[in-house]
Amino acid sequence: MRFRPAMDAITGDLYLPVEERGSRLLETPLLNKGTAFTPEEREALSLRGLLPASTSTMDAQLARVRSQWDAKPSAVEKHIYLASLHDRNETLFHRFILENLQEAVPIVYTPTVAEACRHWSHLFRQARGIYVTPGDRGSVSRALRCRGVREAAVVVVTDNERILGIGDQGCGGMGIPIGKLALYSVAAGIHPSLCVPISLDVGTNNEELLRDPLYLGWRAPRLRGEAYWSLVEEFVMAVKEVFPNALLQWEDFANVTSFRALETYREVVPSFNDDIEGTAAMVVGGLLAALRRLGGRLGDQVYAIHGGGSAGTGIYRQLLAEMVGEGCSPEEAAARLFVIDQQGLLVEGDKGLDDRTRAMAAKREVVRTWQGRGDRVGLEQVVAHAHPTVLIGVCARPNQFTEAAIREMASYCPSPIVMPMSNPTANAEAVPEDILRWSQGRAIVATGSPFEDVVLDGRRHRIGQANNVFIFPGMGLGVLVSKATRVTPGMFGAAARALARCVDEDMLAQGALYPPITEVRDVSRRVAHAVAERAVADGVAHPVVDVEAVISQVMWYPAYLPYRPA
Repeated sequence: MRFRPAMDAITGDLYLPVEERGSRLLETPLLNKGTAFTPEEREALSLRGLLPASTSTMDAQLARVRSQWDAKPSAVEKHIYLASLHDRNETLFHRFILENLQEAVPIVYTPTVAEACRHWSHLFRQARGIYVTPGDRGSVSRALRCRGVREAAVVVVTDNERILGIGDQGCGGMGIPIGKLALYSVAAGIHPSLCVPISLDVGTNNEELLRDPLYLGWRAPRLRGEAYWSLVEEFVMAVKEVFPNALLQWEDFANVTSFRALETYREVVPSFNDDIEGTAAMVVGGLLAALRRLGGRLGDQVYAIHGGGSAGTGIYRQLLAEMVGEGCSPEEAAARLFVIDQQGLLVEGDKGLDDRTRAMAAKREVVRTWQGRGDRVGLEQVVAHAHPTVLIGVCARPNQFTEAAIREMASYCPSPIVMPMSNPTANAEAVPEDILRWSQGRAIVATGSPFEDVVLDGRRHRIGQANNVFIFPGMGLGVLVSKATRVTPGMFGAAARALARCVDEDMLAQGALYPPITEVRDVSRRVAHAVAERAVADGVAHPVVDVEAVISQVMWYPAYLPYRPA
């Protein structure tokens, strides 16, 4: 690896050999230390006169970053500032996030990244990542090689069609892979040089973007059909050729493409879809933690999943697999799962069901006597008749968890588990304060976006954030450590159980189903260990002699090494 440290044969000290000199060194974000270059480094690396006289420590630089961060008047301005720091000094950027996780993660990623994606072309300052367009057809591998660094551990790709809860953002969806990979580096210590963000820019159906004279993306309607899939095929083969050891993460693809892409290519390259599989593992991890407080098994609960898209399908499948693993038959497990989409409860025999949604449909005889409006059975009817004890929202529409539904749950369930998961914050199905008030403080609440704790009747309820950052960085690190050739469903089950073990009894007593974001680095280590061991058990990786030692060796910490001329 170009950025791999070397060891002094005499002293044993680590240092980084660098080929760059002078202004070229200052213009390379992965190498630039800014004012932290020592006098000796300035002399040896042709930096004399190119920097102010005083040498800064990293702590001083962090204080300078903090003063500028604090001066920014809005979350979007903070996002822009951190992006500019990312483009100047990657080590300092990641260190600032690591030391300010509670504040910085919501800025670098959800919910603020949604606004950055929405206004991407207007906020654009410097290119980062790789944009693949229909114009690259026949030479996608060449486009990937233009990055200059051939080694990669993780590739995150989006085709920009379903960005969070705000839809088709054209080339602006690039903000998602960039943000995800920053968290891979911060949370799992995967070196930034090994992280490749890619936008598969196949056009957009967002008319507002196409009319915008400043829009930077491929100005055409979104590719569909064979033209789309042939480009995806070439892209995957190019990743396999150019980055043969990389994990490929599919991100924010729409339902019409996400499942086919995942199933077609999961055997071709090690890959997973975070919206489908990462979200599911994160939800199951929170539920397993809750059951340590409540008692019982996953198979003892009844689930209402509001949202039948990528996330809802992934959650359904993972819960089904986990309940079967506990000893339920597939039929018994399915009878405890109710999926509601925009048209209402999925029921067998309904028009418009495809193979995916048909597999999640409730038996018609179960719902025949339920009273809905016409043929529609809504959430309130599901709650009244099925009596779910767990309510999960992934429908990307606000205010879907009504007061009537939550009060009904609280009438038959001592501690209903309610998880409004949709991002960004404005899309949350309900806010924690309302859920707790409607349930007389008895609900256990976790949310997709960050929310403040709620104080009700003198009691403080901690609101754990069900953030995929507790899963995907550890998954990537586990694949890297084990050299897994495939990502299996069992690896996500292992990740969920490892996450659940990270929630201590004090957190559970206060209502939190997830650890604080400040513990994400430790969580990622534990998830990676579990994933690596499961990869071996599933036969997709060779045994690792000492998993913890390899994890420690691989994990990068954002600190400056001494530089020497190469």
